[in-house]
Amino acid sequence: MMPLNLAPTGEENIILRVSGSADVKQHLQDIGFVPGGKVTVISSNGSGIIVNVKGVRIAVTREMATKIFV
Repeated sequence: MMPLNLAPTGEENIILRVSGSADVKQHLQDIGFVPGGKVTVISSNGSGIIVNVKGVRIAVTREMATKIFV
């Protein structure tokens, strides 16, 4: 298990756990980051990560990505 910010680009991963405060967890789940879901890192730069979740591209900050475990 590793945080999403360490996942390799282009490789599909399964979300195992979402951590953080109740508000952060709810926000991440609302935008598609749910345990058992598939996520693929599309690209990564200094401030954030672009991922594909449920067929939609979403940008998340590196801080948020550390709360999503794959």
